[in-house]
Amino acid sequence: MPVESNNGFLQKFRTAFRSLQSRNYRLFFSGQSVSLIGTWMQRIALPWVVYQMTGSEVLLGVVGFAGQIPSFLLAPVAGVLIDRWSRYRVLIVTQVISMVQAGILAWLSLAGVLQIWHIILLSVMLGCINAFDMPARHSFVIDMVEDKSHLGNAIALNSMMVNGARLIGPSVAGVLLATVGEGACFLINAISFVFVILSLLMMHVHVNEEKKKEAQMISELKEGFNYIFGFAPIKNIILLLALVSFMGASYQVLMPVLVKGVLHGESNTYGFLMAASGAGALLGAFYLASRETVLKLGRLIPAAAALLSASLMALSFSKSFIISEFLMFFTGLGMLTHTAASNTILQTITDDNKRGRVMSFYTMALMGTAPFGSLLAGWMAKMIGTPWTLFIGGAACMAGALFFYRKLPELRSIVHPVYVRMGIIPEVATGLRDASDPVMRGD
Repeated sequence: MPVESNNGFLQKFRTAFRSLQSRNYRLFFSGQSVSLIGTWMQRIALPWVVYQMTGSEVLLGVVGFAGQIPSFLLAPVAGVLIDRWSRYRVLIVTQVISMVQAGILAWLSLAGVLQIWHIILLSVMLGCINAFDMPARHSFVIDMVEDKSHLGNAIALNSMMVNGARLIGPSVAGVLLATVGEGACFLINAISFVFVILSLLMMHVHVNEEKKKEAQMISELKEGFNYIFGFAPIKNIILLLALVSFMGASYQVLMPVLVKGVLHGESNTYGFLMAASGAGALLGAFYLASRETVLKLGRLIPAAAALLSASLMALSFSKSFIISEFLMFFTGLGMLTHTAASNTILQTITDDNKRGRVMSFYTMALMGTAPFGSLLAGWMAKMIGTPWTLFIGGAACMAGALFFYRKLPELRSIVHPVYVRMGIIPEVATGLRDASDPVMRGD
């Protein structure tokens, strides 16, 4: 029995990492894994520094808004351009500029001259970069994976990579914030970009020339908008993602306030709570990566959103660090599973010539609505307190999850012929004839 158990685990492990068989994706995974640790260190250090400098919940919301509003404003245009340009070249450029941004932030902090307006300005700069980087990165996955049956696995591994870094980065950032200060976090982030840039340069990639030069920007924007909102599965996935990002993801902005005002903790408490969220997200990513097919994946979307919602509502009542740590684990698990499952289905059912535009709307839903959520959360926390803000956000996400669940029968009937026609994933193309239900079935 132990031998059989070990064989079963090894098979699960191989299944979870099967997309690493592709050389380009293996390089990307290695370089990005290192770089993302630095990214999470900066992401954790920045709101802590803002709150230490200002003591203002509103300014926490303003900085969050400044860093994410460019994704809302620029993502649709970025999607059109990414469908025209080489995704590979876009990624190289965005990673280099991100390194420069982190370097400037580190220099200002280590020199002792960092001010709130510097942070806001550099956050806007990073937001503009991310408006191009995120849809290009998501769209480029399909170019890196040689066996297209591994696409869903590669998307899940991307999430695992992000959240592995999310587990390590906040813990390291919490220690550094308490010992040497935020400047070290920003400097490590700047250096970490070297690894992902080198991994991109080492790839063997066929770079396509620019496409659709004759097409008008407005007509391509309209084409993408009509495609996304005229196809019910894509529309509903993106709308629920936008609601969860708007009302649920803002808990990250409020964590410094929760730590100091409710749990009476310090930077190490903050780091551990965010690491717990990362651990939950990592577990969710591993579960998705170990799945051999996208069958039944659709029902995870409302289930994961409901888990996030319930965790946030429970967190709003917690005054214990241990209980909060436990709830943050499930918050991260629900958030990651929801976003990664949404990404996988979107990537699977999207036409390749519209992939950049669809992923730009995914970015806008995930990152672009968050700034408005950050402002709202900052204002609400000031008016009614952080706990009630978390509770209301969780309740709104729960309502969205229930609405999506009621739509599942309609969505699965639409998705069924799409998979049969497109045959993007072999298991789906050959298996649907014998399956009693399609990809998004809810049983």
